[in-house]
Amino acid sequence: MDTQLRLSVLDLVPVRSGQTSRQAVAASVRLAKLADRLGYERYWFAEHHNMPAVASTTPPVLIASIAAQTERIRVGSGGVMLPNHAPLVVAEQFAALEALAPGRIDLGIGRAPGSDPVITQLLRISGPTAEVDRFPDHITDILSLLSPDGATLRLTSGREYPITATPAATDVPTLWLLGSSDYSARLAASLGLPYVFANHFSGDGLERALELYRTEYRASEAHPAPETFLTVNASVAPTVEEARARALPQLRSMARLRTNRPMRPLETVEEAQSAPTDSIGDEVIATMEKRWIIADAAGAATELRRLAVRHGIGEIMVSPIGGSYDGEPTDATPGREQTLELLAAELPPVE
Repeated sequence: MDTQLRLSVLDLVPVRSGQTSRQAVAASVRLAKLADRLGYERYWFAEHHNMPAVASTTPPVLIASIAAQTERIRVGSGGVMLPNHAPLVVAEQFAALEALAPGRIDLGIGRAPGSDPVITQLLRISGPTAEVDRFPDHITDILSLLSPDGATLRLTSGREYPITATPAATDVPTLWLLGSSDYSARLAASLGLPYVFANHFSGDGLERALELYRTEYRASEAHPAPETFLTVNASVAPTVEEARARALPQLRSMARLRTNRPMRPLETVEEAQSAPTDSIGDEVIATMEKRWIIADAAGAATELRRLAVRHGIGEIMVSPIGGSYDGEPTDATPGREQTLELLAAELPPVE
């Protein structure tokens, strides 16, 4: 992208009506390869569970596939929901990914469960409260385990037991903390880690979180200065009318989530347009539309530049949410591909 603004991609691997998981994953592979060719900075997969409209349940598996099929783009998690996993397992997975694609792996970590309480209990052994409370310790454990020197565990006998995520590491993935609250911003600052605000999910508190992160930042050896960017949902098309039409399925899906209604696969554009509306859902949709980028190419580029200037950032991670029309292929997502192509044309990569 241009020297003033780099663009990246966040992918939840959306699943629409009439589409299988295989087809949804194939569409995301195709999208990632396109982002690589267009010059995007990084491509991250989210972690969500038991959601009919989301197939990104296992970021490490998807990252490995995309890393093997791309050439230059950084690939990572946006993010691994750490309370669901043992720190050693996460460290081992991402150490292996770094060995597969040296210098191209990002480990984005979040504190939320990424699903409902039932699935959360199935994912966790020691209980959610204990795991969330130990989140800062688990972050530092992962940092130690990933380092070439590894970590040391003191046994009850007094003997020290060395542990490493991989036998002979020479490079380590870049660890980012993700969040949408003061807590995550302050923790990232205290640990001297890069930080990403999940603006695509919750725009509340963005200014305060970034201010806290920057003012409280403690320099680390790997990151002497604060590094941050934010995420944003975007539907970009040749016309504003088409951008709005393609955004509607995702808007309606998020409205159902926020009003605690049963989730379902994403509707097609036609299904969304013909579905009945209600005042509660319409109010939620109207609020989200103000925060999302829904525009033609020139308008979207202008909005992204303004967002970058306003928050003093040099990178924005776009979650392309353009839906599909009935007649479009199920193993591709033309609306999402179009978003990336049009943004790249307005904000071309530096040669």
